[in-house]
Amino acid sequence: MLWALYSRQVRGEVLSIRERDYVARARVTGPSHAGIILRHIFPNVANTIIVLATLQVGSVILLEAGLSFLGVGIPKPTPARGLMVADGRQLIVSTWWIAFFPGLSITLTVLALNLFGDWLRDRLDPKLKDV
Repeated sequence: MLWALYSRQVRGEVLSIRERDYVARARVTGPSHAGIILRHIFPNVANTIIVLATLQVGSVILLEAGLSFLGVGIPKPTPARGLMVADGRQLIVSTWWIAFFPGLSITLTVLALNLFGDWLRDRLDPKLKDV
């Protein structure tokens, strides 16, 4: 059900973009529908897809870590950061770093993905290329 966010957001943006003047002018020049989509609509929607993907990957990482922490995610022999945090929970008083560093790596990974998505959106945004 994670695809519903993509489809709703992209559909709304495509409906907005296809009514803009530059798309109407492109229709007058005679290219095919596929040409208009590839040249005018997709570059403006790609930023939204990229940002949604990076944010959703972060959410999936947090979901997997939470499920592994609770014991309903990845089975025990396979290493997972949520399992590492759960294993270090009993030792938090004496050896705090066993639980701290896997939790820190989860946080830094999700933060890095979010910052990368924002940077990529700014880098690929056609509206900011002229500035």
